[in-house]
Amino acid sequence: MRSQFPRPPYRPFADGPHRLAMGLMRVAEADWLELDAGLATALAAKRALLAERHGEVFCAEPEAESPAAELLALMAAHLPRHHPALFHREGNHLLNLATNEAWDLAAPDLHPLELAGRLVVEDLCLLEARAGIYVLTGASLCSPARWRLAEKMGQPLTAIHAPVPGYAESLGAPVERFFATLKPGRLVGRLNWGIADNPAPFQPIGRVTAGDITSANAGARLWLRVERQILRRLERSGAVVFSIRTHITRLDRAIASPAEAQALAAAIRAMPRAMQDYKQIAPVAEPLLGWLSRFG
Repeated sequence: MRSQFPRPPYRPFADGPHRLAMGLMRVAEADWLELDAGLATALAAKRALLAERHGEVFCAEPEAESPAAELLALMAAHLPRHHPALFHREGNHLLNLATNEAWDLAAPDLHPLELAGRLVVEDLCLLEARAGIYVLTGASLCSPARWRLAEKMGQPLTAIHAPVPGYAESLGAPVERFFATLKPGRLVGRLNWGIADNPAPFQPIGRVTAGDITSANAGARLWLRVERQILRRLERSGAVVFSIRTHITRLDRAIASPAEAQALAAAIRAMPRAMQDYKQIAPVAEPLLGWLSRFG
């Protein structure tokens, strides 16, 4: 496990050839949640999704109520402490200075997990142990990449990751062991990446197609999508919080040098076809590699 999580901009494809592994890195408490100047815009998009497609982006089983309340309390303490320019707390009232929203933590009018999700850009998932197996019991999920929340609720980790080629054989047991031994106060994270032909964060069923993408226009028609995934255990309930911050950058802005272009091309060429299909890189691999080759 690497000792330090990288800083943005993230280029996880530069870490070398594809390898199916957890790839965990330690994360400092202060770096748990990423907040920046785009917070108000991102939260406005979340509010719109929650208003228009609530059942698709939020779900919580009854068992999730207690860990959700614990998560909200943790965030309500963390945000003013580590991001005082954006959050201020007075007693039980939490003020988001970016949106001018004020929340009464003592008597919230929303499910605590939904309120927690409305505070930050990250998607928030709760996983709880049932007979020693961790299952998804609640989520505020406004940036899914080709998966539906309703299909994952109540499912164990192996079922949630069933579409990932090789997961059950290579990662199923190690992931379960990791979840069982993760200690409160220890934050770990990883980066996941893919290529998209649509910059929208909310893509539960998006399908990448080659369409009229060519080696000449791939840089303007494709996006690098990177997920910053952080895991931490809640001390009282024992539930594990899985937070996901999604960064979406148009490819011709994400790739700024020949070295970056060569690293991405090498990562794509080394990726097994099954993983290319899963990440939906295969349909655009040819024009994408052609565009990358223009860097020399």
